[in-house]
Amino acid sequence: MLFNSIQFAIFLPIVFALYWVLNRNLRWQNVLLFAASYFFYAWWDWRFMFLLMFSTLLDFFTGMKMMEGGNQKMRTFWLWLSIVINLGFLGFFKYYNFFTESFAELLNRFGLQANPWTLKVILPVGISFYTFHGLSYVIDIYKRRIVAEKNFIDYAVFVSFFPLLVAGPIERATHLLPQIKKPRAFDYEKAADGMRQILWGLFKKIVIADNCAVYVNYVFKNYQTQPGSALLLGAIFFAIQIYGDFSGYTDIALGTARLFGIELLRNFNFPYFSRDIAEFWRRWHISLTTWFRDYVYIPLGGSRVSKLKIVRNTFIIFLLSGFWHGANWTFIAWGGYHAALFLPLILLNKNRKNINSVAEGRTLPNLKEVFQMSLTFGIVVIGWILFRAETIHKAAQILRHIFSRSLLHRGLPLYVVDGKIAYTALLVNIIILFTVEWLQRNKQHGLEIRQMNPWLRRLVYVLIILSIILFMGQNQQFIYFQF
Repeated sequence: MLFNSIQFAIFLPIVFALYWVLNRNLRWQNVLLFAASYFFYAWWDWRFMFLLMFSTLLDFFTGMKMMEGGNQKMRTFWLWLSIVINLGFLGFFKYYNFFTESFAELLNRFGLQANPWTLKVILPVGISFYTFHGLSYVIDIYKRRIVAEKNFIDYAVFVSFFPLLVAGPIERATHLLPQIKKPRAFDYEKAADGMRQILWGLFKKIVIADNCAVYVNYVFKNYQTQPGSALLLGAIFFAIQIYGDFSGYTDIALGTARLFGIELLRNFNFPYFSRDIAEFWRRWHISLTTWFRDYVYIPLGGSRVSKLKIVRNTFIIFLLSGFWHGANWTFIAWGGYHAALFLPLILLNKNRKNINSVAEGRTLPNLKEVFQMSLTFGIVVIGWILFRAETIHKAAQILRHIFSRSLLHRGLPLYVVDGKIAYTALLVNIIILFTVEWLQRNKQHGLEIRQMNPWLRRLVYVLIILSIILFMGQNQQFIYFQF
């Protein structure tokens, strides 16, 4: 079920109304969230609902067993049982064909004929996200940061809560489970702000991301005939598309959760206003970045080891992050690219140089900040070419065309794809997006305007709704649903 669908527009008010009718009855509220979440997930493909249930049961009982056993060897056994089975399912559905085909290709390079047996299976939606939910839970129990949850429904809601089920944010039991177990009272201000965040998320997804997709798909499909200028513009549009798409989804998810009195982890903090690549990764897909930091980087020694091990640890988490995104060498290359950019900052202890918001206390940035943000955005855009291209060869070809004389050519205007008016409107809407988010960069989301004059605030709502209606393009699936 897509957040930007008619089905969800019917589903959400019904669940919301039933939920608050059950006010003061925490047990039945959680039962409703459990049932609604599984209905939401089954809407995609009911068969994968059983995989979600199996993963949930596995980690629930693993947690119980670790709490029961005082023997450290048994605790370790149950931990690794959960890790191996969870990653085994993730590897089977997501990476089996990749490893099989890569191994066959390697054999072919040595003159050995190989005909790999691949599987035609659909990747279960959200498997990368709910697998990481469960893993963080059992690891935290093993590390004695939390105790095992004894109420299965409460734990199942933590894993499958429908706003975050298919594309995050990746939650922690230490953050979400206490909220699920605590009685929740309706808070009008929180719900109203949740609706504003949902509206802003729909604007980013429908008006920005879905319309950028038209030009991005055209340019990347026809890259061989496009000059470097068009390819660069297509890459910039993809950077804006993936931000509008993923952060738009996150805004809708966080806003929806707030309707039910639940606060989810923040996943984006205006990343394109970053002044270096380290700041970018503190602001982009925050829940994934911090997951790898806490469960991989720090256990490996983090930055409190030798320089050589710092290099190793940095490349490990970035390559894993790239591989988490998909079974393709392009994602691994994308992770390696960012590791290479991040490494000088961490080796020189400059990775936490820019902690505060850019131009703090000022309306406009100074020239140095403009240069830093432009440079960071530029190197991120280059990385997005690796992320978007289907193969390393295609990414190399696109980069070769961009860094050629054709970069100075005007080439074929992109607006021929869908009309000059639509192209101009998209540029205007992109300017509006970044202007609003710049002015709101110290807030939780772009539409956090509760202090604004009520009439002016209503006018903003009307204008955004009208823009969604007027510029609604072809409905596109959220990019991160494939991860």
